[in-house]
Amino acid sequence: MLNKVARGFAALLLFLLAIPMTGAGETYFTGFLQGLYGGGLDSNNPTSSEMTASETRLQLRMESFSNSAEFFGRLDFTYDDYYEPATDLELREGFVKFKLGGKFDFQIGRQIITWGTGDLIFINDVFAKDYQSFFNGRDDQYLKAPQNALRASFYSAPGTFNIVFTPRFTPNRIPTGERLSYYNPMAGEIVGGSDYYFEGRMPEAEFKNSEIAARFSRYIGTADLALYFYHGFYKNPTGIDMMAMEAFYPRLNVYGTSVRMPILGGIAWLESGYFDSRDDNSGDDPTVPNSQLSSLIGFERQLTSTLTANLQYQNKYMIDHDKYVNSLVPGMIRVDEMYHLITARITQLLLMETVTISAFGFYSPSDEDFYGRFSVSYKYTDALTLAAGANIFDGTEDYTDFGAFKQNDNVYIKITYGY
Repeated sequence: MLNKVARGFAALLLFLLAIPMTGAGETYFTGFLQGLYGGGLDSNNPTSSEMTASETRLQLRMESFSNSAEFFGRLDFTYDDYYEPATDLELREGFVKFKLGGKFDFQIGRQIITWGTGDLIFINDVFAKDYQSFFNGRDDQYLKAPQNALRASFYSAPGTFNIVFTPRFTPNRIPTGERLSYYNPMAGEIVGGSDYYFEGRMPEAEFKNSEIAARFSRYIGTADLALYFYHGFYKNPTGIDMMAMEAFYPRLNVYGTSVRMPILGGIAWLESGYFDSRDDNSGDDPTVPNSQLSSLIGFERQLTSTLTANLQYQNKYMIDHDKYVNSLVPGMIRVDEMYHLITARITQLLLMETVTISAFGFYSPSDEDFYGRFSVSYKYTDALTLAAGANIFDGTEDYTDFGAFKQNDNVYIKITYGY
């Protein structure tokens, strides 16, 4: 408890110090108070609680501008008793942004970073995600997890260069068996509860284990083209140390490209990336992912003034699949050489755009699994929004991307008051 209080004072102090740091020409405070309550639909889910959410969240947001710099911060206080009463405080964002000359700008501190073209499909966006929040009904903004980073941009005639340096590797936040169950390959089944709480082994806290991401982008006509590079680790603990019997984050490089442009009355995007698995260059270690090539194509169009829809197709091709198959030992799960995924989103606005109905579906014909996100929200006043939704999983096998969570079907309600 004392540690949480100390963290709270430290975060508030950062907020207060930020005003003089920027010279504080103008400062604005906003935020929201939100209640989120949800429960599981599968009585056989092995988690400790049937509830997936029972939290009250207060977010304080501050923006401060001056001629020399800007400060932006978001601080979340949460009381959550989905299982046992607990409080939490998280600095979601807290960074200073300033320019150097007319061509450089820097953004330093805790921040949420995103790039790439996909709609909830990430190839070259190798920044941390929070799938625990994504699967239990929190706002979409919580899918992106914060990380401590230095971001620099250089603007030139050929295009814009961005580089992000993250000194300490930041992994994805994935289901760990506490709130949501998951498939455990060592147990050979879907597990949850205190006996199966899960955490991957982090890389050592050394500079050689830092993350570096870079992007070059420019417009050619109406097309937005980009090249990407990433040096770090897989964001999920996809490697298994058989000696220690624990999961870890294998080393990874990613090389990619994308284009996004208007066409046929809508927006189309193409993206691809080569995932270089640095801990398994030969492709014959079944405990570490093989290198792979991933590609994505998508199209979105506004069908009427209040109805928007999009469609995406992604595939992943495993390099050296024959070596991978030959290295498997009896009992290990065999992954297909090619993976296919289709997604569709449809959003309908009603009643003077105060009601939003949304459905997003992921379906893999190769893995035969499915994940659907469904929600409806009503803007009762400018400040008050009421929402309800569901997360539905299904899969033929327990070990596929969405089949691994098929006992976590849940529904929720959410009330948000903005100020």
